[in-house]
Amino acid sequence: MRRTTDAMIQVARRLCAAVDGLSFAAPVSHVYNPLNYAWPAHEQYLRLAAASRKQVIFLGMNPGPFGMVQTGVPFGEVTAVRDWMKLNVPIGKPKIEHPKRPVDGLACPRSEVSGRRLWGFFKGRFGAPKEFFKDHFVANHCPLAFLEDTGRNRTPDKLPAAEGDPLMGACDAHLQQVIEILKPKWLVAVGGYAEKRAHAALGGCNVQIGKILHPSPASPAANRGWAEQAAAQMKAQGIW
Repeated sequence: MRRTTDAMIQVARRLCAAVDGLSFAAPVSHVYNPLNYAWPAHEQYLRLAAASRKQVIFLGMNPGPFGMVQTGVPFGEVTAVRDWMKLNVPIGKPKIEHPKRPVDGLACPRSEVSGRRLWGFFKGRFGAPKEFFKDHFVANHCPLAFLEDTGRNRTPDKLPAAEGDPLMGACDAHLQQVIEILKPKWLVAVGGYAEKRAHAALGGCNVQIGKILHPSPASPAANRGWAEQAAAQMKAQGIW
């Protein structure tokens, strides 16, 4: 429904503006906002994925350097975005680009393992994107990626309260708006951080909160048949 898509685009633009107005100090040296420089790709994703109400929303933490940072799509592994979802718009550049973390868009030669596992899982179960997005949606809680001088990724949970609290306020408000628009039965947190933010943001919302193991290769458990574990968790919670 066009009204649903338009509402999702509007709240994403609002979130982009809100987080663009925040500032972050060392050890953060660079902040990437894909909702800004990769907006055409994110809008194309919303038009594909957010055209109707959902049964299940999957929630991640924030953009990975070889995922949403490159594509503007949550968990946006390049081949999944380009070849499965068929998104094909040009990707811009952050205002200040870290030399060790260039944004190459859909030409990025690196693959984000978490995104490859997550979107590969959905492709294996549902086949075509339209079948997955009929009742499902994937979002990130925070749209910003933080880099240190070395190029090392810094996750939002490592920010001091003076920086993190305003950011969490904006992101929690956006998540509440997404739930109001898409009206899912379930919010499935992908990992512990997303689960924590979901409970903090959605206490008064009419949505059940579930959880699956994060697909990051940094997790030893995720390297032992992540897709099978995630499917079992979804079934055990009565979501699928």
